Amino acid sequence: MTPVSSIRLAGLGVLLVAAACGGSSGGGTGPCTPGAATQLAKSGGDGQAWYFNNPLPAALSVKALDANNCAVPGVVVNWTVASGGGGVSPAQSTTNASGVASTTDSIGGSTPQSVSATPAITTLPTLTFSATAAAPPTSAAVDVKDNFFSPQNAAIKTGGTVTWTWGGAAAHNVTYTGGPTPHPADGPNQITGMFSSTITAVGTYDYHCTNHAGMSGTITVLR
Repeated sequence: MTPVSSIRLAGLGVLLVAAACGGSSGGGTGPCTPGAATQLAKSGGDGQAWYFNNPLPAALSVKALDANNCAVPGVVVNWTVASGGGGVSPAQSTTNASGVASTTDSIGGSTPQSVSATPAITTLPTLTFSATAAAPPTSAAVDVKDNFFSPQNAAIKTGGTVTWTWGGAAAHNVTYTGGPTPHPADGPNQITGMFSSTITAVGTYDYHCTNHAGMSGTITVLR
């Protein structure tokens, strides 16, 4: 094989590798150069179950893509409550560099709720998100096990009460580490018995057992 032939074959190999990498088409691992948006799909928040008049835990979000599955920024999406009451904020959002647009949803006084995500680009589909809700509970029960709380996450209505019941072999406590201040009183070290917190300030409270690393829980206080 002549040196010229070798150079030509080597060049062909470079072209083949470049084609395999996808370039701006988004099919490879390199940077993706988006074209016009041709797809809109849900990317999070659908099918949640939560409590009336409180924001859902996860935002509703959609993702815009072009024909080569590149994320497309700058696509305007309008959000509206189609049924079930409640509200969304913001009512309009724009896809970011990852192609994602989102909104926060709160369910009103009836359930189920549906929310429509309507893109300003009329060739893209309108997507529908659904959610259900119930009245926030006025109380919650948490079992104190050896090195974990069960359930780890509890929710109550403002003014409600959380009651911990000890049932392990070792001593544990309930020590608040986060949430609106002043925090509720901490629960003492004990092996048996019960401890209760009545909380009025809306927010998320973190707590743990100071005796055991990783033994933690949260309380969400709702409107």
